[in-house]
Amino acid sequence: MSGASQKAKVTWSPQPCPLSADLVALAASAPRLLDRVRLAIRVRHYSRRTEECYVAWVKRYVRFHRLRHPGGLGAAGVQRFLVELADQAKLSASSQAQALSTLLFLYRDVLQQDIGPLDRAWRAKQPTRLPVVLDRDEVDRLLAGLEGMPHTVALLLYGSGLRLLEALELRVKDVDFGMRQLVVRRAKGGKDRVTMLPEAVGAELERQLERVRRLHRRDLAAGAGAVRLPDAFARKSPSASTEWAWQFVFRARRRYVDGSGRMCRDHLHESVVQRAVKQAAAGAGLAKRVTCHSLRHSFATHLLQDGYDIRTVQDLLGHRDVATTMIYTHVLNRGGYGVRSPADRLGRPR
Repeated sequence: MSGASQKAKVTWSPQPCPLSADLVALAASAPRLLDRVRLAIRVRHYSRRTEECYVAWVKRYVRFHRLRHPGGLGAAGVQRFLVELADQAKLSASSQAQALSTLLFLYRDVLQQDIGPLDRAWRAKQPTRLPVVLDRDEVDRLLAGLEGMPHTVALLLYGSGLRLLEALELRVKDVDFGMRQLVVRRAKGGKDRVTMLPEAVGAELERQLERVRRLHRRDLAAGAGAVRLPDAFARKSPSASTEWAWQFVFRARRRYVDGSGRMCRDHLHESVVQRAVKQAAAGAGLAKRVTCHSLRHSFATHLLQDGYDIRTVQDLLGHRDVATTMIYTHVLNRGGYGVRSPADRLGRPR
């Protein structure tokens, strides 16, 4: 899921899941619909954000039909819901597409029902929008209005081209000061990638890690100090959750008790940085809709302005297709030709 809010991007794959037979057997024993949805999502190793998004849309769909079970609604029920979203709720095309993808997953992968070719017929057309990009002076003014962890995170978003959650989910082992690089784990699409660690943030990040180390020592002394681990790694290496290498670089202020009764500490919540960036943009008088993702857009645009080739920028951003990265050439107003307006060749304007 981006922008001020990094939205969960929901995609549906028409390929059958190889565990579908086992999934049906397990889902049949699940007492509630949402349990079955969560089970199907976790079997496919979708992200936590995708799970939260799917479950929220299924709840909304069931409530719209006055708590009727989706199994008896079929394609007509899906169509009525999508019409409601477009006509009454006035949702954007991306939200409508997200809802449709969720319902296709619900019927085809959870309920094992064929509801016909709704994918193309009812998928809203997505508008093409240009990203909001700050110039270098605007970035400097924005960063000047931030302090503490939000400043360090924002500097990483601009200096390394990270998405907000990619920065917040960095662990100590992913920061390599010697090689001047960051390893981004399980990014969008489940891919790892390497990006630069700017010199401008190096000293600030070292100070942040020293603060985290002191906090981690206090947590360990209090019988806490654990973090959540990816997938089944917690069972393979249960002691890793308290190891220094696995700690989050940007740790939350509050601890929580996980399902096993351990006292844990998660990473800093994204809303803390989002709120700080919004306030800093207002304080700097920026007349743009500035979000955390605007810093990533600015990173890519400024690299292209500095003459770096688009393939390099694509790799640093982690885009699968160079066509996605090409959007920044439109922001540069260069296109493929570097066209200069004829108005710029006129004499002094009146």
